[in-house]
Amino acid sequence: MNKLSKDSVTRETIGEDSAGQRIDNYLMRQLKGVPKSHVYRILRSGEVRVNSGRVGPEYRLQLEDLVRIPPVRVAVKKAVAPGPAFTPDVLFEDEALLIIDKQAGMAVHGGSGVSFGVIEALRQGRPEGAFLELVHRLDRETSGVLMLAKKRAALVELHRQLQAGETDKRYYALVKGKWRERKQVVDLPLRKFVATSGERRVSAGSGDEAVTVFRLQRGAGPYSLLEAELKTGRTHQIRVHLAHLGFPILGDDKYGDFTLNKTLAKLGLKRMFLHAHRLTIRHPLSGEKVTVESPLPPELQQFLEAAAGQKSRAQAV
Repeated sequence: MNKLSKDSVTRETIGEDSAGQRIDNYLMRQLKGVPKSHVYRILRSGEVRVNSGRVGPEYRLQLEDLVRIPPVRVAVKKAVAPGPAFTPDVLFEDEALLIIDKQAGMAVHGGSGVSFGVIEALRQGRPEGAFLELVHRLDRETSGVLMLAKKRAALVELHRQLQAGETDKRYYALVKGKWRERKQVVDLPLRKFVATSGERRVSAGSGDEAVTVFRLQRGAGPYSLLEAELKTGRTHQIRVHLAHLGFPILGDDKYGDFTLNKTLAKLGLKRMFLHAHRLTIRHPLSGEKVTVESPLPPELQQFLEAAAGQKSRAQAV
């Protein structure tokens, strides 16, 4: 990796896309390749100035602020080959929001062995867009409604709605077993940990508050189709809650019934049966109610119909 020396002071005027962002996070985006420790050093030393004054890392930038960035040495990465072509199925879009129907098997962002995700592909395909950030995440094998912000103000407001529990996120999950309750509220804390194998996992029973409301939609042979409403947004929340209750999601390769999954793959279910089917928010700029829906993907709909129509075969599993 080569080093490029920025020999002169840079001055940037803060626009709408950066207003409200912390100065440390802003600098890390501007100075890609510079270690975090160096970013904080130039902040502490006063080399970074906002409107000619010193600021701490927690300072939030305001519209029209003038930021002085001192000369630094920036690591220049080798050119990265473009990712695969990606044409998203857009469910809703305006000047502040982009909501797409994500396919199963695609990570929302690069990392953890994945070099290219939805956000990288969208940025590559929309080079004219000055700002595009994920508002929330979906697991790689989960399909359905995924929301992105096209303005920083929209991102901040949507994060506030998520943290305050003001959004309505619904998922469909097909689970092993016959669910009896029409509606069941599961209030079970979750804790993230790293297994001895190095795998990141989540366990139930202690940790952060996690609440899911499950509603029975229909039976399908020995399985049950549930709607899951997230009241909190913890990692793997729906998957871990259901596995803990003894109703693992079909096709879940982390918390599911692995023997059953092998049989299901032969019957046509080659992915996890979890789909984000509906999202309701208040528009971050207008405040109007916005509801976006995504139907079950064909492969899940076909398996559901087959399971419901072939009860005797499914019970032999």
